[in-house]
Amino acid sequence: MNNDELKGKWNQFKGDAKQKWGKLTDDDLTEVEGSRDKLIGKIQEKHGKTKEEAEREVDNW
Repeated sequence: MNNDELKGKWNQFKGDAKQKWGKLTDDDLTEVEGSRDKLIGKIQEKHGKTKEEAEREVDNW
């Protein structure tokens, strides 16, 4: 996969994540940069979920 393909998939991911977890901002997703653990932390922080709830949502997504 070349850099353009990777960038395209990352942008798609960010859009999908913003739809699923509406309180996440572009800055949040830039900070996450593809890290599952950071995404879970941001979901916990912004949506008031437990770690287990956030992990389950990310895994199901």
